Amino acid sequence: MKILIYGINYAPEMTGIGKYTGEMATWLAARGHEVRVVTAPPYYPEWQVAEPYSANRYASETRDGVQVVRAPLWVPSKPRGKGRLVHLASFALSSLPLMLRFALWRPDVVFCVAPSLLNAPTGWLAARLCGAHAWLHIQDFEVDAAFKLDILRGSWLKRTALAIERALLTRFDSVSTISGKMLERAADKGVRAAQLVRFPNWASTDAVFPLERVSRLKAALGIAPDAMVVLYSGNMGMKQGLDVLTDATLALKDQPDLAFVFCGSGPARAAIEAACGELPNCRVIDLRPVEELNELLNLADIHVLPQRADAADLVMPSKLTGMFASGRAVIAMASPGTELHSAVAPRGMVVPPGDAPSLAQAIRALADDPVRRAEFGKAGRAFAVASLSRDGVLEDFDARLRAVRAARKGPSKVGTKAESPKTPALEVVRDAERPG
Repeated sequence: MKILIYGINYAPEMTGIGKYTGEMATWLAARGHEVRVVTAPPYYPEWQVAEPYSANRYASETRDGVQVVRAPLWVPSKPRGKGRLVHLASFALSSLPLMLRFALWRPDVVFCVAPSLLNAPTGWLAARLCGAHAWLHIQDFEVDAAFKLDILRGSWLKRTALAIERALLTRFDSVSTISGKMLERAADKGVRAAQLVRFPNWASTDAVFPLERVSRLKAALGIAPDAMVVLYSGNMGMKQGLDVLTDATLALKDQPDLAFVFCGSGPARAAIEAACGELPNCRVIDLRPVEELNELLNLADIHVLPQRADAADLVMPSKLTGMFASGRAVIAMASPGTELHSAVAPRGMVVPPGDAPSLAQAIRALADDPVRRAEFGKAGRAFAVASLSRDGVLEDFDARLRAVRAARKGPSKVGTKAESPKTPALEVVRDAERPG
């Protein structure tokens, strides 16, 4: 079938939404679908367009069997407030003619990825023009997050943005998101139950797996062989609560048996480097090439997942899947009742968001307890294999797509089961709350 994917982030971005959209498109193409993508040049999480791509011109390439067309956009050096809105709007405008052109290709499904919700009107319009199924996939509730994190302010602006968001969500044929709590939030915004689909992020359990040796990166970074490595890897943005991890690192700076590694890029990196970059037991490094991902995740004795309390359940951190798949212990910051808490508590340590002393205490306690670290790592790996495997999640998604096409051709050509698939990863359920 013909699938048109529309979103601002795509491969070769190695973190966040671009990683998952790229893997999804490649997987679908390998299963025989004709997949085309309208996206931007890669810029995330560095907020700088990567070489050899350009921010100023249209470009086309074939990547892993997928035709990818890239529209120009403006990338701010400091992505905040109005600057971020202009950034998103620049792509929404420049990609409009591409989407209208691809409507003539007559795809079966137009799959829009949010963020950015500013793309949604164009994706919906393209689907309606060609009679395709309009599908909106929500990785972040960006409107809620923007106001809770003070990226945007003002009661009138908030009411207007939420009203526009509600109008957009309710017009799509299918609305999916990555967790049960986020599905509940979509329902609160007016999306009917018949439209809702749970489509979680996945773990590449074949590419990320426990190593039976010490990661080569440990020696490369000059970390003592017997030191316990505490790793944060991913985007260094406002939602991550990295200031709390920085405070915990400073509280433990005089303990030479601990080594802290911050890996990634983003607006918060400069503050991390200023606070911790000169500490003898701290390293701040760039993201590693994709072929070194398993070495990086296995560098950790303890993975740390900080999170701001005001971002709880607006996002479900995608980096958690790789942490579990690596078979290493995880400490997360989450409040009881949130989906992140439900996912981590049975197979890791959970501390309150924003509480640096509690985080430091948890790191010290887990570093001193090799048995507990091993138990957590084994439980996380088992959960990743059983519930988060890429092939399992995407096979369910593929079945849903094929059923959508069959249903649109009319009941005479399909049976009841094809019209209403009940695949495990796509039902409105909370897999994260099941035992690992």
